[in-house]
Amino acid sequence: MSWSSGKDSALALHEVRASGDVDVTGLLVTMNAAADRVAMHAARRTLLEAQATALGLPVHLAQLPWPCPNDYERLMTGAVEAAKADGATALVFGDLFLRDIRAYREQQLAGTGLTPLFPLWERPTADLAVQMIDVGIDAVVTCVDPKALDRSFAGRRFDAQFLADLPSTVDPCGENGEFHTFVRNAPGFSRPIAAEVGEIVERDGFVFCDVLPATPAAASS
Repeated sequence: MSWSSGKDSALALHEVRASGDVDVTGLLVTMNAAADRVAMHAARRTLLEAQATALGLPVHLAQLPWPCPNDYERLMTGAVEAAKADGATALVFGDLFLRDIRAYREQQLAGTGLTPLFPLWERPTADLAVQMIDVGIDAVVTCVDPKALDRSFAGRRFDAQFLADLPSTVDPCGENGEFHTFVRNAPGFSRPIAAEVGEIVERDGFVFCDVLPATPAAASS
């Protein structure tokens, strides 16, 4: 499973597991090595590991330097080879409708022995956003592109009110890069991730919300 730590990955994982046709054996995660966080979604490694533990799945990391040089494809090839060594025959993606991204993934996996799977492909994103909430995905917005969405949306919970407040120009799932999320609970989690909203900062042209492991007092409240 190509795992971003966010809501689209969580729903894609739920869908393929529910189908009964796919046995998911691990999570492939792209990390910003300099920050030690999930790329773009900015989830801390400790919280990523908490997600993996809750899902009962091992993590395969693709560690990308920042700024990322032109060896992205080499690094991803190494991660794919590691997944194959563990017996993987397919790689699941949470992509929704961006054809250039899908074409790129298919091109990169051509000849590797891994089949790309896109369980959410071209389903209406307004429906998908509601489905995510209905199946119990609890996510917080960790990254906002302020050119597309007001910075006040950073740190908010991805819920019905969030969807109602989104401008009509913003995709309900943020598929055009308007926002990214971190999932605290989802189908398949053995328990929710105890996490809380921390500092909100602007960096590299994006607004990031630092999601933190919850303090004992916060986790019990």
